[in-house]
Amino acid sequence: MRKLNELEVREQYQTEITNRFAALENLIDDEDVNRTWENIKENIQTSAKESLGLHEFKQNKPWFEEECLGFLDQRKRAKMQLIQDPSHSNVDILNNVRLEVSRHFRKKRRHTLELKLRNLKLTIRSKTLGTCIGASVTLRKGTSLDVI
Repeated sequence: MRKLNELEVREQYQTEITNRFAALENLIDDEDVNRTWENIKENIQTSAKESLGLHEFKQNKPWFEEECLGFLDQRKRAKMQLIQDPSHSNVDILNNVRLEVSRHFRKKRRHTLELKLRNLKLTIRSKTLGTCIGASVTLRKGTSLDVI
């Protein structure tokens, strides 16, 4: 929201909003209220994204990459298509996209956890081996036949 304090950005945002709402006025008045609300909401979000840019959030999921954003966009498009045309085929499309996205996310999480586990095993193995080798070297240097 700090960007709205800049004059150029604020004017660009106002222009975007004005243009988008002018386009909304041309829609049919007897359209469904929910669909109209979705159009208004989408116009505000799109205008903000284009003029203000995206806010970078701290990433808590190391497995979440650019490819995952594409899957989220695909799911969002399927959901918007269902909202605009609530037919059985669009319901099936949305369910299939949701299933595909869930599978992809599960695979990414599983792969990331497997890599972490493999690295952890290697770290433990190398530390254990290093400790054992270090102890045996110490014993060889410091021991005499009397101690063994």
